[in-house]
Amino acid sequence: MTIKPDLRPKNPQFSSGPCAKRPGWSLAALEGALLGRSHRASGPKARLAEVIDRSKAVLRMPSDWKLGIVPASDTGAVEMALWSVLGARGVDVLVWESFSKEWAEDIRKELKLNDLRILDAPYGRLPDLGAVDWERDVVFVWNGTTSGVRVPYANWIPADREGLAICDATSAAFAMDVPFDRLDIVTWSWQKVLGGEAGHGMLALSPRAVARLESHKPAWPLPKIFRLSKGGKLIEGIFKGETINTPSMLCVEDALDGLRWAESVGGLEGLIARSERNLAAIARWVEASDWAGFLAEDAATRSCTSICLSIKAAWFTALDAEAQAAVAKKLAGMLEKEGVALDAASYRDAPPGLRVWGGATVETSDIEALLPWLDWAFAQVAEGR
Repeated sequence: MTIKPDLRPKNPQFSSGPCAKRPGWSLAALEGALLGRSHRASGPKARLAEVIDRSKAVLRMPSDWKLGIVPASDTGAVEMALWSVLGARGVDVLVWESFSKEWAEDIRKELKLNDLRILDAPYGRLPDLGAVDWERDVVFVWNGTTSGVRVPYANWIPADREGLAICDATSAAFAMDVPFDRLDIVTWSWQKVLGGEAGHGMLALSPRAVARLESHKPAWPLPKIFRLSKGGKLIEGIFKGETINTPSMLCVEDALDGLRWAESVGGLEGLIARSERNLAAIARWVEASDWAGFLAEDAATRSCTSICLSIKAAWFTALDAEAQAAVAKKLAGMLEKEGVALDAASYRDAPPGLRVWGGATVETSDIEALLPWLDWAFAQVAEGR
């Protein structure tokens, strides 16, 4: 029988979104929030612009890129991009987890584009990146939040591409080196790697993306909340802190706190290093485990943020899908009941297993304290089956 561990994670929050707050965070971080103010007033507008400027600096975004705060989190940012720029040429969509599948379905069913290719792969793998046609627009996620599979390199994206590279980077930005020189539209949300509050998205545009917005008129009507151009010109205010809808200044203050913390730990290099250390700690444990594995089959594609674990024990793999799901749910429930890992169940559409967030706000010491609990909980489930 596996002995119940004594050491517990100081912070048991391993959710893949909203994610753990930065170490040492408290409500005191929000005391300077400009509440009860119009977001169009000079003070609040300056705060919004500061989020944009600090984000660009930490991410080392090229100076000629535009970055704006948009509504509805990463989902809103992605949808704004798809509805605003697609239709000028054929589209390839890469699908290897649930959110990329949703973008493909929206393009097919809502935008009803006929010249559409969906290049897909099962959970744990990437599609054939060499099959992408860069004369077309290409839509993909950099990191599969629900599969734990990330793009391992950027050289599959040509510098002289004709189509736009449209990248959902919501669980990659601030934890992975997102190559802006190979991308045209990049989106993310506040509640992922920096642990911000939900509801606000970020939309980054290359000069090529801006040119598309100013030259292409979609065949479908655009709701006001999606409109990025007017009269054939980019609405510049969106990228200077003049948001389309009313933002939460409390969330803005929290986003600034996260960005200042990011700067304090070494900027992008420090954030990446923190996430990679978390992945390395889990990888060492998986290598010695007789029951756990990575959902990502290729080590080069394993996410350092949304770390998805599969169960490889023979008795488990012999079960049918419904029974496997019940075991995984019981395992996650035991971890939550013990208060050592909250929200660590795999995504509902993913293969049954566990998902442990390893983004930069998570301390490696908490990951290391969690791992013996995974062994203990699995032993309890195995003995009680």
